Amino acid sequence: MNKIYNTLIVDDHPIVIEGLKNLLSSLNNINVKATFNKGNCIFSYTDLSSIDIIFLDIFLTDNNGIDICTKLKKIHPKIIVLGISSQSERSIVMQMIKNGANGYLLKSASMKEITKCIEDAIAGKLAFCDEVNKIINKITIQDFKAIPRLTVREKEILQLLKEGKSTQEIADQLFLSYLTVQTHRRNLLSKFQVKNVVELLNFIKENGLI
Repeated sequence: MNKIYNTLIVDDHPIVIEGLKNLLSSLNNINVKATFNKGNCIFSYTDLSSIDIIFLDIFLTDNNGIDICTKLKKIHPKIIVLGISSQSERSIVMQMIKNGANGYLLKSASMKEITKCIEDAIAGKLAFCDEVNKIINKITIQDFKAIPRLTVREKEILQLLKEGKSTQEIADQLFLSYLTVQTHRRNLLSKFQVKNVVELLNFIKENGLI
């Protein structure tokens, strides 16, 4: 008897959830047990130990798929995680894979591609849709450099920088000294090897870190 793979779908767009759920329902070996529109709901799901596959959106309103994948793989390393996104930047694909994902699909992938990705992942292979495969084949050594991790405080400061806040405004809002915020800004520029805040924010945006 063929194994039935219990599956979760996590995406913040209902239309994506319904579309993927309908597509997967045509596969005899896939059983969609639950769907969520927030990433952190995964960890409060009481039947997570029964799940075999998770389709995980990379950009969610409450968290990002890269961080969720990291946490999830520490708890349940055998769960197959397939990242899904409309974004195809190589750095995002690579970071997702380095953080434990078993594959990466674009939301424009065909049913044939989705089916093959599931089969490849079950077989223990890295699974990519056709367009992502082309990107992977063009990867250079630079793409394997790890994207630095952000602390909670750094994320807070970056979010406020993104909103156009000055150093003093950030200090006031976070109840920090001006010097402390300046130090965080300087450390962030050094950590991401960029020259200024504009380059920093562009990098953060491109890689979906906030």
